[in-house]
Amino acid sequence: MNAKPFITAALISSMLLTSAAFAAGGSRNSDGGGRSTETANSEDLTNIEISDLQFMREEEKLARDVYLTMDQYWGDRTQVFAQIALSEESHTSTVDYLLNKFDVEDPVVNDTIGVFTNPELQALYDELVAKGKNSFIDGLFVGGLIEEKDMRDILAAINQTDERAIILAYSNLLDGSKSHLKGFVSVIEAQGLTYEAQVLDPEEVELILHDESQIEE
Repeated sequence: MNAKPFITAALISSMLLTSAAFAAGGSRNSDGGGRSTETANSEDLTNIEISDLQFMREEEKLARDVYLTMDQYWGDRTQVFAQIALSEESHTSTVDYLLNKFDVEDPVVNDTIGVFTNPELQALYDELVAKGKNSFIDGLFVGGLIEEKDMRDILAAINQTDERAIILAYSNLLDGSKSHLKGFVSVIEAQGLTYEAQVLDPEEVELILHDESQIEE
């Protein structure tokens, strides 16, 4: 029997974890009372949770910045880059809210397009823009790659936290990435091409693309 796809299993796990967190009123409190949202700060989080939040803040910014840049090149061919960039602006603001909520240092010290604190994301931005500006199709596939990578990273982050506010926020980001991937694939297929998975397993991508319950943003 084939193992259940990673995305499906992780989503089910995160949903159950979120429900349990709500039922308990929080987590990581030995007396069962849960973490107070009124006194939340970075001391309530593990180093991994803090690192994930900071990475996610810039990763969502990367998506926004790449799409804004791609729109400068290909905006006369499609509105998909501009539309999804708006959603990514909302996503990076969501993570910024979490940083403020838990008093975690914001890595975005310069919100200029294409500027990142994380060297890995800086290099990735440069690489993806260089590839995406080569052709309209390359730009669309760059969009697909970003959304697949986002989903992989979000799921990993969900599995490393039991803080309900973070889980809910990450779950919303995950839904957004699924919708964005479908948006890019729709435009790719309109060019007479077939989209193939770039980061996730092909079976996982197929499940996402054929999930009729996913509401487009």
